[in-house]
Amino acid sequence: MDHERIAVLAHEKFPDRAKTALGVIRYGDQGVRAVLDRDRAGDRVADHVTDVADAPIVESFADAHAAADGDLDALYIGIAPIGGGFDESWRSDVEAAIEAGCDVVSGLHYFLNEDEELAGLAEEHGVDLVDVRRPGDDLTVASGASAEVDADVVLTVGTDCSVGKMTASLEIVAAARDRGIDAAFVPTGQTGIMIAGWGNPIDRIVSDFTAGAVEEMLVAAGDDHDLLVVEGQGSIVHPAYSAVTCGILHGSMADGLVLCHAADREVVHGYEEFDLPPLGDYVDLYEDLATPVHETEVVAGALNTKDVADEGAAAEAVTEFGDETGVPAADPVRDGADRIVDGIVDAGLGGE
Repeated sequence: MDHERIAVLAHEKFPDRAKTALGVIRYGDQGVRAVLDRDRAGDRVADHVTDVADAPIVESFADAHAAADGDLDALYIGIAPIGGGFDESWRSDVEAAIEAGCDVVSGLHYFLNEDEELAGLAEEHGVDLVDVRRPGDDLTVASGASAEVDADVVLTVGTDCSVGKMTASLEIVAAARDRGIDAAFVPTGQTGIMIAGWGNPIDRIVSDFTAGAVEEMLVAAGDDHDLLVVEGQGSIVHPAYSAVTCGILHGSMADGLVLCHAADREVVHGYEEFDLPPLGDYVDLYEDLATPVHETEVVAGALNTKDVADEGAAAEAVTEFGDETGVPAADPVRDGADRIVDGIVDAGLGGE
């Protein structure tokens, strides 16, 4: 089957503030034919991001459609402003995509299907509006079934938001597969869902059903693989998002945890009045909170060093991170995730 051919909307945000766009380009199996960013029109993806498939950056969907010779299946909205709202400056591009017969895939909290104009236009042109953040109607509370799946379960947990938990999860799966482990990614956020094509959007789920939504995914996939890597969200010490972190921690009943951190991060992103605890404290916090539900331990660490320019300084930061947490550590993008997988395997997980 041919890969889905898509354009990705990232107006005024590509690449650094378009996490969804970058995630789909780097990890999705879609064929990205163009990126929409009116600020960088005329550039190419390769001018800004290395080690990904190249594509033109264009001003509008009409330009994307022309660049792809009309061969597009969908428009992905690749940015998520604070609050997940829909920017009205995008409407003309979304309408043009619908009129060209393309589906529109969105990870916004604003549901396209509830926009009467867009929903009516989509019906008229016979295309789908896919709101990946819309939870299913059949979710319920957890039953503890996650502990019964055949696969070993590893969860990425964070010292803060935006430290690279999704990236670490995907890189761990790739590295595990490279050494013959039957591993799979379990997405819990909109970008991960858009990459993988399935999943539950945990930040849109009623709090009582959060653990159950994670459990549902593990039960669905857990007998088909040897290792499941669950994408974590938030941080257990985050003043706004700790609830979703705890729900995933208990719902996954993980056998091992990978602690993710951003180099030189000392305060909570966006909540700078809150200092991050010492790194070693996170190991105890996550293990102590998880263990009454399902015994687990931090088995490896993933350090995001993208803001560290010097290779030597980045390597030193990884070494210090490993020393402070007491586990094997790596930057999964810069170094690859082999050392993280070593920690997982050394803990007896993954079926090796």
